[in-house]
Amino acid sequence: MAKIIIYNNDTDRMETYYRGENDSMPYNTNGTLRVREFRGSSRSNILWTTKRTMQSWNSQRYIYGRSIFVGFAFKRPYEGGHGNQSQHYAGVAFDVGQNLNSSGRNALWNSARNSGVWSYVEPQSLTPTWVHFDKRFGTPACSSGGFPTLKRGSISNYVLIAQDDLNTLGFTTGGLDGIFGTQTYNAVRRYQSSRGLSVDGIVGCNTWRSLQENVVGTGATSTTIN
Repeated sequence: MAKIIIYNNDTDRMETYYRGENDSMPYNTNGTLRVREFRGSSRSNILWTTKRTMQSWNSQRYIYGRSIFVGFAFKRPYEGGHGNQSQHYAGVAFDVGQNLNSSGRNALWNSARNSGVWSYVEPQSLTPTWVHFDKRFGTPACSSGGFPTLKRGSISNYVLIAQDDLNTLGFTTGGLDGIFGTQTYNAVRRYQSSRGLSVDGIVGCNTWRSLQENVVGTGATSTTIN
């Protein structure tokens, strides 16, 4: 049984669901995306995504008109497997079509690009054996891209990433809920002070880089919430 935390972009609220591995993901229609498919190789008991990501998947699946093999979707930062500010850690990205030949992948890529439902469809030159699309949102904190700036009052799946990082590194946030409250703010400040960063309680470019560099692929710790 997985705990699935959903950021509802329409209400700006976090929602929690519990689903078995063969159940459909929340907001998924017609059983086209099971929990086990979204989980992939992640061993976490807690998964997260957004309502609009699931709605985009529904639209993509309808437009494409047939099943889509999901090779990779969700990962928690401590599990690694992707770049430091990968959208897979936000639960909004899919690497799909690994079971297709080049012609089939090209058709799927064109379907995703032309659908208009994704924020980003990666160029085929960067994904030679799969198709990547994601539903990222917000203005990146770094000019090179990545996650958006977070501050007290922020609510989103990106807050979950920051909380996950902080807890894993021993800077407890009082929970893993996607809400940037006082405890998360204080944890950010403690972390920034420990790393010689500007102590402002804001997760901007430098703090994101530091957090992810210290967490991605390192494994869970005794303070990781799972």
